[in-house]
Amino acid sequence: MNLDELLKEYSELELQLADPAVHADQHQARTLGRRYSQLTPIVATYRELDAARDDLTAAKELAGEDEGFAAEAAEIEARIPQLEERLKHLLIPRDPNDDKDIIMEIKAGEGGEESALFAGDLLRMYLRYAERLGWKTEVIDSQPSDLGGYKDVTVAIKAKGDEGVWSRLKFEGGVHRVQRVPVTESQGRIHTSAAGVLVYPEAEEVDVQIDPNDLRIDVYRSSGPGGQSVNTTDSAVRITHLPTGVVVSCQNEKSQLQNKESALRILRARLLAIAQEEADAAAQAERKSQVRTVDRSERVRTYNFPENRISDHRVGFKAYNLDQVLDGELNAVTQALIDAEMAEKLAQHS
Repeated sequence: MNLDELLKEYSELELQLADPAVHADQHQARTLGRRYSQLTPIVATYRELDAARDDLTAAKELAGEDEGFAAEAAEIEARIPQLEERLKHLLIPRDPNDDKDIIMEIKAGEGGEESALFAGDLLRMYLRYAERLGWKTEVIDSQPSDLGGYKDVTVAIKAKGDEGVWSRLKFEGGVHRVQRVPVTESQGRIHTSAAGVLVYPEAEEVDVQIDPNDLRIDVYRSSGPGGQSVNTTDSAVRITHLPTGVVVSCQNEKSQLQNKESALRILRARLLAIAQEEADAAAQAERKSQVRTVDRSERVRTYNFPENRISDHRVGFKAYNLDQVLDGELNAVTQALIDAEMAEKLAQHS
């Protein structure tokens, strides 16, 4: 979409949002408001640039009569390329999911109990990061391990402001490798293990239509570490989406109904991701790093405890503040990935 079309769309959105009837449908009002917020920086920058060009023309004309305007013209002339560059960045097509909240799954992989403990460390890192940004988190489902880690844990992360969680955490998907001396190691040897992270934009009910006839729902008793039953009733729920074969289980809640609702949230997010991958080859390429088998060799990031080092292998990012990163100071890491994506898009559209 070119600039003229975006300006026209912005004007139409202003009219729609001024109509009280639109706000009777909260979902439509939210969707229009979100799009309006996306376009506002573009329109504001364009108007500022347009005004600067007009001011430059006027200042140059007046400079012949008054030398004071020559300095003003030079100042405006220096500002115009900056505004043009800002507009160029803003016009790069955005990821349509950037404003969405996410559902994240963290799975222990190779490394046994040590991998489960590391999955717990990753969960804490994301929870602390979300806390720093004022985001809301909710652990939807979890399978604890015997030593206090997680074999599998699913968390929903929701933003409070305009910036979506997906825009900052979409690159977390993939295999995360840890190098450290495990608590189970008596000889003090450094081991390598891994945990997998999957990230999905959270789907609203209007995004994904699920036919109840396409679902097989099984109930069973919740189990805790070691497999012991933690409930006397069949409250855990397993949902199988028959057309795709996607299976989702939830056992965190005491109520079968609550577990069913949580499982449907995860299922909607997974089905939305599948639909987008099938509809858009580019999206499939972008998500191919989200490895579904947790193999130590296919890693996106390494957490080296002896050297207090974190390395992201996709963009060559390296820092020696692993302790702080694991405490939720993830901004430098996520920003490096966001900057790399922006540079790639700029190169494609230059």
